[in-house]
Amino acid sequence: MDELHEQTVNLLSFHDLPKDVFDAQIAFNLLVRYGDKSTLKLDNVERRVIENFKRITAGQAFLPALAIVQAPIFHGHAFSLYIEMEQTVSVGDMAQALTGEHVTVTRVAEEAPNNVAVAGQSDILLTVRRDSNRQEGLWIWAAADNLRVAASNAVECAEGMAAARPRGHIQ
Repeated sequence: MDELHEQTVNLLSFHDLPKDVFDAQIAFNLLVRYGDKSTLKLDNVERRVIENFKRITAGQAFLPALAIVQAPIFHGHAFSLYIEMEQTVSVGDMAQALTGEHVTVTRVAEEAPNNVAVAGQSDILLTVRRDSNRQEGLWIWAAADNLRVAASNAVECAEGMAAARPRGHIQ
């Protein structure tokens, strides 16, 4: 976050941009990969998302196509997933299947989930719409406050660990 801030300030004042972390200009830019010398790799994030998706769905859903794009925002994640089913599934059924703890589905007619709308929220906001060319295809657009979601996950993990902690005296 510091490098994004420094790049933004330096870019607006026509100074050289720091590239210590990302090895690329990330301020006012969209990237599908960072520079060669960056220790961070978006490919690693894509693999982690797919692995988590596999674990969550336990093989009961098709794997989505995924491409991560770095956008110059200070916090928050937004993502788009395309899922193609074997048969046509109604948008309402898919929305109902995705609704759950920490996930709020909005209707397409409402404001699309975005980083500003999710700031300070623990829920992931998403909307589902049918692909305009394929009846079996569905698009999911989602946004989450990455800082809030990470903090909520940490609290839930700590609560679970505290509940499972042995009670009594250690000898």
